[in-house]
Amino acid sequence: MRSTADRIRQALSFELIGLLIVTPLFAWLFDHTMSEMGMLVLLGATAATAWNYIFNLTFDHVLNWRRGATHKTMLLRIAHAVLFEATLLVLLLPLFAWWLGTSLQAALVMEVTFAGFYLVYAFVFTWGYDTLFPPQRSGQGA
Repeated sequence: MRSTADRIRQALSFELIGLLIVTPLFAWLFDHTMSEMGMLVLLGATAATAWNYIFNLTFDHVLNWRRGATHKTMLLRIAHAVLFEATLLVLLLPLFAWWLGTSLQAALVMEVTFAGFYLVYAFVFTWGYDTLFPPQRSGQGA
C-alpha cells in the first residue's frame, strides 16, 4: 500500500504532466483558445485529482482485501485505467457541456476524445510511476 504523501505525489504529478500535454493539444484539436481550454482542463484536472486519490485508494483497498496484495497484473492495469476513465467521464460530462455552452452530446464527443487520451496516458503513467516508486508491501503503510 502507498502512504498518503505518495498518493498525493502520484495524483499531482499525474495531473500536472497531463495538463502540460493536453491543454495545447486539445486547444488546437477542438479550435478553442488556450485560455478557454486551459480553464476547462484545469477545472477537470482539479476534479480528476480528487477522484484519482479516492479511486486509487479504493482500488488498492479492494485489491488488498480480495487478493492480499496491491500488485497489478497487466489485466488489472487495463481494468484500472478503463474504470478510472469511465467513472471520470460520467463525473465531468456536465462540466464540459456547461463550460463550453454546448449540448451534452457535443460535450460527450469531446470527453470521449479526452478519455481516450487519458486512458492511454493513465496506463503509461501508472506503470511508470509504479516502476519508479514501487508500492510498499501490504502491512508496511497505508
